[in-house]
Amino acid sequence: MNIAKVQSIIARRFDRLSVHGLGFNDFMILYLLGQAVGEKMRRIDLAEQIGLTASGITRMLLPMEKIGLIGREANERDARVSYVVLTKTGKKLFEEAKETANALASEITPAKKVKNTKVLSDLLAEMGGNIV
Repeated sequence: MNIAKVQSIIARRFDRLSVHGLGFNDFMILYLLGQAVGEKMRRIDLAEQIGLTASGITRMLLPMEKIGLIGREANERDARVSYVVLTKTGKKLFEEAKETANALASEITPAKKVKNTKVLSDLLAEMGGNIV
């Protein structure tokens, strides 16, 4: 129950990303695409990284594609596979929002607690929160 409560508190704090026109999950998608090789990922891999279903990620990606933050790219070898690609607009918006996210993260995890943060990070990774 405490994990659920902390998740809600953190999600509420990250609602301040709305000044950039992003929700927290939108920010996570842009982050993951920015970290991926070629700034692209298969839709199903993106869903797995965020913890959503394939249909859930599709619903999230549609508005982001409409406003030009992401695009689609077909796989040359397999027509059944398509990639979600970070656009220049998406990359620029992510860089702006990243400053806000870093400030929010600093508020949540004070610098003097870094030692404990490592232990918590390791525990969360073991529980499935393995986004790097």
